[in-house]
Amino acid sequence: MTAKKMLIQKTISILILGAVILAVSFLTKSGNVPQAVPTAGTASCSSSSSESKGFIKYVEFNVPYLALKKAMNLDIESHRDEGTLSWIDLLAYLGAKYGGTFDRYKSADMDAFVKQLQTKSVAEITNGMKYYNYYHEAYSAVLGGLLGTFRENGQEKYGLIGYSPIAKTFPYSGSDDFGAQRTYGYSRPHLGHDMMAATGTPVIAVESGIVEALGWNQYGGWRIGIRSFDTKRYYYYAHLRQNRPYAEGLALGKTVKAGDVIGYVGRTGYSTKENVNNIEVSHLHFGLQLIFDESEKECNNEIWVDVYPLTQLLSQHQCEVVRNDATKEYTRASDIEIEASPAGAH
Repeated sequence: MTAKKMLIQKTISILILGAVILAVSFLTKSGNVPQAVPTAGTASCSSSSSESKGFIKYVEFNVPYLALKKAMNLDIESHRDEGTLSWIDLLAYLGAKYGGTFDRYKSADMDAFVKQLQTKSVAEITNGMKYYNYYHEAYSAVLGGLLGTFRENGQEKYGLIGYSPIAKTFPYSGSDDFGAQRTYGYSRPHLGHDMMAATGTPVIAVESGIVEALGWNQYGGWRIGIRSFDTKRYYYYAHLRQNRPYAEGLALGKTVKAGDVIGYVGRTGYSTKENVNNIEVSHLHFGLQLIFDESEKECNNEIWVDVYPLTQLLSQHQCEVVRNDATKEYTRASDIEIEASPAGAH
């Protein structure tokens, strides 16, 4: 083959590759789906997996606290009256109605939907709403483990089964800092919520699940990763206490229950060397990653959502703890029995 022909074939290949990339870019943008920000130290998601499966690849959770609280209360009241109203149905309807932007949220819109449900089914009302199913699946992934049936002191109840990450009576503060700039190592957005609390404050498991990550990370210091039983949620707790970061007995693969003490607030991290306090102010970094397919677990397109409104809601359900003076360990003061499949995830 002559050099001229080889050059022509190479040029054609480059043009074809460029056209494919341009087409993929156009299709992604035309779907109005924002792209996730790359995370250092992760690999790209498998393109073949992403193209062959129809799983969700992006979620922006911006439901405000007031909407969450109202929807939750309506759900709980309905179940007390033996109804079947679902807070996820309510919020998914509003998500589809507002195009996922709750800047124009009105409490009256939720009331109107509830009124329609007195004579029509959810399917009838949402028929024709193009993105209702998307928001229902996305919001189910975020909220699926927080509301359900449990037994306390022998009595069956229905309500919040998710707990605040900070134990009861221990003060903390914070603001909506999701997306704020972080510069250690490289410039990146903050993909969690910092809960400012004193060193040694007990950290609580928000939801039941299995410990999937434990140990040192140069960004998060001593950290814990817990995966929900339905595998949709990965809870991340970071910057734990120096020297004694974890609750006694915590280990990889261990099952924990919502409300268990799992560790203690500290200020470790920002160092390749283990057990170093390089964070200026003691706090808990609390994050939530959504996982619709295992290819999303550790890659450049991880889905992290703003948990600030969730922490506001969960502050209504804090776990009381007691201290063992001999071991200096904290444990939950009382236990509850939680239904295996939360009733709130319908």
